[in-house]
Amino acid sequence: MTSAPPIPEIPEPPLLPGWDQPLCIRNIELASRFTLAPLAGYTNLPYRMSIRDVGGVGLCTTDLVNTRAILQGSSKTMELLATCPEDRPWAVQIFSGTPDDLIAGAKWVEAYGATIIDINMGCPVRKVVKGGGGAAMMCDTTGATIDLISKVVAAVKVPVTVKMRLGWDADNLSAPYFAREFERVGVAAITIHGRTREQGFSGSVNLAGIRSVVEAVERIPVIGNGDVRSIRDADRMLRATGCDGIAIGRGALANPWMFRQLNRWLATGRPGPRGTYDERLDFMVNHFRRTIAWRGEWAACIQFRKMSAWYCKSLRAGKANQQILVMLDKPQSLYDLVARLREQGPPPGWVDSDSMDANIHVPAGPIAHW
Repeated sequence: MTSAPPIPEIPEPPLLPGWDQPLCIRNIELASRFTLAPLAGYTNLPYRMSIRDVGGVGLCTTDLVNTRAILQGSSKTMELLATCPEDRPWAVQIFSGTPDDLIAGAKWVEAYGATIIDINMGCPVRKVVKGGGGAAMMCDTTGATIDLISKVVAAVKVPVTVKMRLGWDADNLSAPYFAREFERVGVAAITIHGRTREQGFSGSVNLAGIRSVVEAVERIPVIGNGDVRSIRDADRMLRATGCDGIAIGRGALANPWMFRQLNRWLATGRPGPRGTYDERLDFMVNHFRRTIAWRGEWAACIQFRKMSAWYCKSLRAGKANQQILVMLDKPQSLYDLVARLREQGPPPGWVDSDSMDANIHVPAGPIAHW
């Protein structure tokens, strides 16, 4: 008989200054200090609404969207911007290497109804960087980036935030400088991923680097990001950096209950379990049905193939079942799979807390070598 894995010991929540008060991004009061970070290909409307159903998330952000595509009315971009009245508060994350497009795109997004406009200065992907967007904006030494962000802030009434990395590489850690200057020109909050562009997703998050950004500003919130996939990771982030909140990306793909757990942990010292086995199956089905409503059956099947690894690892469903999802071509195949898994019940040794430290896949190696 296989014994259940031990339940990991949970640290006492840190007593941090100000954490007994709501987190506000200018005039927007968030229900939680834990936010859903943007993830290309994942943080679309169906996933955001599924996360909101579970509870505990303070703010959800769209996929990264190109302001040129917004202004041209690209159908794919309009799909990424899909929302509904229940999808609030929500931030739209934009990027552009062209100042006029960034300003015009911010105005369009405000008129569209975004709660917050988030400017991406951290994307390390070559196709974004080569156009002057994403992390390339952190290479500016002339003040042009500061001036551009100032113009975006002045062009809209909703809060403008910035998400960035620590810098281009280890020799150019410009994030503290930019955070200080962005606060001066009216940026309402900073989200900082604790790696450089050169690192990509290799190595570990530099918590001291995040702390340097926290210390560089006077009043605006700084939200830490990177490598938070468990309560212990969040505890380390909070204690080491003094950040005002945490943005969670891949950790939420592996564990959609993380936001709820983190809030319970702060309030009571005990996070409670992830969803039960049946609740995880329900989450997958509801996410899939929302994806059908968003894009139609065929496109939903294609879209859902990329989620196969996440769901199968979470459910410990095995390679044979993962292969069904990888080849998904009609909704009934997913519904039949879920029915079989329900009938079989949880795998041997299952406990609801078994995946609090999830196995999270990220691209390997420095971004320069992708």
